Amino acid sequence: MEPVALYVHWPYCARICPYCDFNVVRDRGRTEEQAALAEAIVQDLRAQAGLIGPRRLTSIFFGGGTPSLMAPGAVARVVETATALFAPESDLEISLEANPTDAEGSRFRGLAEAGVNRLSLGVQSLDDAALRFLGRNHGADEARRAAQAAGAAFPRLSIDLIYALPDQTPAVWAADLEAGLALGPEHVSPYQLTIEPGTAFDRAVGRGRFAPPDDETGAELYEVAQAVLGANGFHAYEVSNHARGEAARSRHNLAVWRGVDYLGVGPGAHGRLTLDGVRTATVAAPRIGDYIARVSSVGVGWSEAEPLSAREAAEERLMLGLRIEEGVPLATLAPLGLSPDHPRVARAVEDGLLELAERRLRPTGRGRVLLDYALKRLLA
Repeated sequence: MEPVALYVHWPYCARICPYCDFNVVRDRGRTEEQAALAEAIVQDLRAQAGLIGPRRLTSIFFGGGTPSLMAPGAVARVVETATALFAPESDLEISLEANPTDAEGSRFRGLAEAGVNRLSLGVQSLDDAALRFLGRNHGADEARRAAQAAGAAFPRLSIDLIYALPDQTPAVWAADLEAGLALGPEHVSPYQLTIEPGTAFDRAVGRGRFAPPDDETGAELYEVAQAVLGANGFHAYEVSNHARGEAARSRHNLAVWRGVDYLGVGPGAHGRLTLDGVRTATVAAPRIGDYIARVSSVGVGWSEAEPLSAREAAEERLMLGLRIEEGVPLATLAPLGLSPDHPRVARAVEDGLLELAERRLRPTGRGRVLLDYALKRLLA
């Protein structure tokens, strides 16, 4: 059976962070709506499973939003449904994103009993001033308590950290990284702060309240992350993901980067499925009420299901595949005409952005820093 992964989007958040541009809403006691949404997610999952047939389930990822606000019973029902519809791998990875508030930490045991075996904790920083700037609803001490509770409840722990804050120096960022590593994660995802259009931070920058670091400073801070994490035994297997050992790598994210089919359920969730032999991009209705209504009337929650041309699928495979150190098989790039002797490939290799090995096109260390530039040159 071909593999498939599952992404579950839970859109509710206790607070909307000023840098966030995800499909999220405030969690304001919407108990009845949340129960209806949990039921719609299960029904959507069943309907999509009927479209793709028997598959081998490699991973389940609960993202959002803040899925740690999801009732453990609802999480358990999604897991039970997915593992009944598909053949789960013996070491099925079930990840869930959480914020390190004391209220959410108290739910960790229930989420573990529901089947979650990998927690992705949105620490973002261990500096209280940075957390206030980022609009987070937790402090550094709460993050430490949450990490301790997660370590006791789940076999695997990943943490997210954000860098390139205004006026952040390499020394300050290195200290924050070290503080994060003291929490004991086996996986670390350091993300550069980006100012997304339409966010509160975008409006603040427009009003001149602060200025993000320039590209040169961002690149310097990126190199600090590589040095600190590398010295502590973490391997950069993807541009923004570092793991201590191969088993600690995010299996779900790897499935996406490798071009494996994945189902997307929940409001605004994206998916990629092979339907009638064609790679198809699916997007669920973003509004909660619309999503529930579509599942009820149509069966699936999609507002879009777009078949990709061979070229579009290959472009996507290239853009995702070059994010990981293993790169992308050249055979999958045939619709783009990119072969080892193609002038654009040859120039990128000559310039030290890419390398050819084992019939794969892979990014170099320099190429990772300049990935957007390398992609533009290849797809020119």
